[in-house]
Amino acid sequence: MRDTTVCPSRTLPADPSPVTRTLVRMSWRPQYRSSKFRHVFGKAATKENCFDGVPITRSVQDNTFCAVNPQFLAVITECAGGGAFLVLTIHHTGKVDPHHPRVTGHRGNVLDIKWNPFNDYCIASCSEDTTVKVWEIPAHGVRKNLTVPWKELQGHSRRVGLVEWHPTANNILFSTAYDYKVMIWNLDCPEQVIKNPVRTLSQHSDVVLSMSFNADGSVLATACKDRKLRLLEPRSGTLLQEVKCKTHKASKVIVLCNVKKLLTSGTSRWNDRQIALWDLDDLSVPLVEENLDGSSGVLFPFYDPDTHMLYLAGKGDGNIKYYEISSEKPYLHYLTDYRSNLPQKGMGVMPKRGLDVSSCEVFRFYKLVTIKSLIEPLSMIVPRRSESYQEDLYPMTAGDKAALTADEWLSGVDKGPLLMSLKPGHRVDESYADMTKGFNRSQGRPGSYIQDQLGAKDNSEHDYELTADGRSRTPVSNGEDPLCSPPKTESELRLKFHKQQDEIRRLRELVNQRDVRIKQLELEIKNVKNSPNSL
Repeated sequence: MRDTTVCPSRTLPADPSPVTRTLVRMSWRPQYRSSKFRHVFGKAATKENCFDGVPITRSVQDNTFCAVNPQFLAVITECAGGGAFLVLTIHHTGKVDPHHPRVTGHRGNVLDIKWNPFNDYCIASCSEDTTVKVWEIPAHGVRKNLTVPWKELQGHSRRVGLVEWHPTANNILFSTAYDYKVMIWNLDCPEQVIKNPVRTLSQHSDVVLSMSFNADGSVLATACKDRKLRLLEPRSGTLLQEVKCKTHKASKVIVLCNVKKLLTSGTSRWNDRQIALWDLDDLSVPLVEENLDGSSGVLFPFYDPDTHMLYLAGKGDGNIKYYEISSEKPYLHYLTDYRSNLPQKGMGVMPKRGLDVSSCEVFRFYKLVTIKSLIEPLSMIVPRRSESYQEDLYPMTAGDKAALTADEWLSGVDKGPLLMSLKPGHRVDESYADMTKGFNRSQGRPGSYIQDQLGAKDNSEHDYELTADGRSRTPVSNGEDPLCSPPKTESELRLKFHKQQDEIRRLRELVNQRDVRIKQLELEIKNVKNSPNSL
């Protein structure tokens, strides 16, 4: 007789109820994770909105070679004798003049460039000539070759490979070179040539490949060629943590501030491209290691703390992978790929304050396509039917105002970034406040803000600015210039028309908000007059 004993843990009721039968039948179904960013897609710009004919550098340095802000695009170019980079206004799309003026002050090849996050007209560059130079870009752009920098930093003994600005302190610059040192510079000084950094970090035994800060700049993470990952306190130079992982060789590092994690990209012991996620408080063992493919190009990680999205762009690839990061297991959630046949040599990233919120754009790349001498804008868009402002996609984000001065930071103060809203009405308010600084409006007294806002409509007819050639123009929001060149093609005309419609829609919403506010104030005044305690 056969043994018919059944394991107790798998025993089912003799006559299971319909609910029980349904649970047993449906238990095989996978569990899907809902996400508002599951359907994010990449939209490449048309040929008319690309930068064509740019002589992109052929350097083998593993840097992005491009820096972008809402005013300018800078890209390192190929040139004979010394080093140079090109600075173009962000709307200067189409064919670029091969003789366009450049920034040509370095005696060796330029290896890295970074815009000052608090000044759209200030950019730092480093070079094989062992110097770091900081440049002031004219408001109208570069119209003749720039050879004299605003500041020149001399301290490294070998070529300088990386520069980084402090995320919250104004005019604090970090540089690292092939002399294995990280130097901290204070640009708030009268000298044009600075030879002594305020601090030199000498904990590395090889070339520093990547640097990244936490949100308030109190911790510096570095990936080094000696296969070690380090966390440093930059002011004192204290080594907080150090780890050498045998199964992962990191080449790029980025701090995921809002989830207290660290992400590195590099290679596995079998030379597969790999990413690893680490706990910022304990670097002893990686939380996740994920092999991607067998390609040899360096992986550039880009993280958006507002959407918790991670983008991985490989050097020499045409595709971009993107993930969503969570603070709980499994931490990494793969979303999808953007696929393209055009390989990128480097990538620039537009700050959040330069995005087009009317089209639900959450990230924008600028791809350097060397084989076509092309810079291609690539927008990452969340598909939404509504044309109104999407509050859930655009939380308060880091703005363009420094939270600290250089002296405050050097004295030991730490402070997070100052946040700003990307809502179009808020941006109009800020631009209006900046525009009216020179008109001696009353500031600080009670009710002055309301009076200024109510008087904006009347005063807009009288406020004006002068262009470089002396002509007057009325100020407009979102960077649109009524004196820009007329559209040359039908697609440009259509694009201008849509932008104009979006601007009209924003202004109508702003007027409606003002009308509602006026009615509220009138009601409050009436209630005060009718109250028995009023005098």
